[in-house]
Amino acid sequence: MADRTPTFMQKVGWRIEAIFYDLFVAITRALPVDTASDLGGWLFRHIGPLTSTQKTVLRNFELAFPNMPTAERDALIRQQWENTGRTTAEFPIMDRIVFDPARVEIENFERLETIAQSGKPVIFISGHLSNWEVMNAAILQAKVPYMITYRAANNPYVDARIKSGRAAYGVNMFAPKGGDGAKELLIALQKGESVGLMNDQKFNRGVPTPFFGHIAETAPGPTKLAQRFGTVLQPLTIRRLHKARFRVTVHDAIPVDDTGHKGQDVDSTVCKVTAFIEHAVRDNPAEWFWVHKRWPTSLYKSAPQ
Repeated sequence: MADRTPTFMQKVGWRIEAIFYDLFVAITRALPVDTASDLGGWLFRHIGPLTSTQKTVLRNFELAFPNMPTAERDALIRQQWENTGRTTAEFPIMDRIVFDPARVEIENFERLETIAQSGKPVIFISGHLSNWEVMNAAILQAKVPYMITYRAANNPYVDARIKSGRAAYGVNMFAPKGGDGAKELLIALQKGESVGLMNDQKFNRGVPTPFFGHIAETAPGPTKLAQRFGTVLQPLTIRRLHKARFRVTVHDAIPVDDTGHKGQDVDSTVCKVTAFIEHAVRDNPAEWFWVHKRWPTSLYKSAPQ
């Protein structure tokens, strides 16, 4: 326990980081919504390619689109940096985006209304597409009782500010990833509340699933929850229409396979989820979170020099 106690200098560092975060939020909120989005996009489009993360982005595109012409790939890389910058700058002003009906349109909204009226939980899933925070806005607009998972920031002061930022547009229930978060999710589902999870990142010791022609490990958690509670996986995708304007699409539900072999049913359903995510990324490659190492480490070590 003693090792977990922050040192004085660590606390000072956290405070300084929190000051810079507050400055970032203050600048962003002082600007009109589209201007803030433009600024974030411009900064990341120019600075992102100069960072060490550019190597990961480039390798991801090589793995996903090995035959893509260099000019097309480079253009998409610049566009994904711009989208990442826009998404970053939009977080402090999500309340303004969410509460402006002209900024978020929802395709197949009636499916969300049906879930809300049923009183039964579902497992909402998506990937880090466009500005993925908008997914929460669509679900809450339909008045679906809803909990999300999140990876707590290492800095507790910044983490508190992030939770406060989400609360500003209606997300008041959180389940931090880990053992305690899993318990909270189970309690929420038992009460009839739906939960939302991103299902497109690397998960060590996850289910091996094909993703762009390579095996990637994928978290089985969402599928196991759906299986346990006899419900479905409800996928949503988000697309940026213009600057800070979005379309959320509520897709057909993905039922958990039910052959009587629970382990195999989880694996095959996770493969269906990953196939859905791949289709969404192929449909709009400029707006996925390419800065994340999705595939096994060996594929990054074997990158051509």
